[in-house]
Amino acid sequence: MYSGLVHAHSGLRWIALLLLLVAVVVAIGKWQGRSGYTDGNRKLYLFTLIAVHTQLLLGLVLLFISPKVNFSMLSEKLYRFYSVEHTAGMLIAIVLVTIGYSRSKRATDAVTKQRLIGIFYGVGLLLILASIPWPFRIVGAGWF
Repeated sequence: MYSGLVHAHSGLRWIALLLLLVAVVVAIGKWQGRSGYTDGNRKLYLFTLIAVHTQLLLGLVLLFISPKVNFSMLSEKLYRFYSVEHTAGMLIAIVLVTIGYSRSKRATDAVTKQRLIGIFYGVGLLLILASIPWPFRIVGAGWF
């Protein structure tokens, strides 16, 4: 079960990253007021929110069953990364994405909606990229 969850969490990250990247590019491209806020934009931003929340749920399950999470051994890089750095970075990023989506829903004009999505999703994307255990890092986990 653990191996399947790790592979699902690692594989689905690519979908979440792709959706975040597309959402940020679309929002930044449209916040100059060139075009309005369409139903397609709303669906893209919603699917992005769903993808990062799905990652959150998988990550929370892994937080409790992973042998890489050990709060009593935080002096070692591997345990500190997965127990604190990865978890905190991802939680903050997902909170930012959620706030951005919620605030954009309440905004009245299209430019403000796009600007809120671009800023909050963009900062969330940067935090996620910084918190992923990439293979080239010391605590790297692999591409999938």
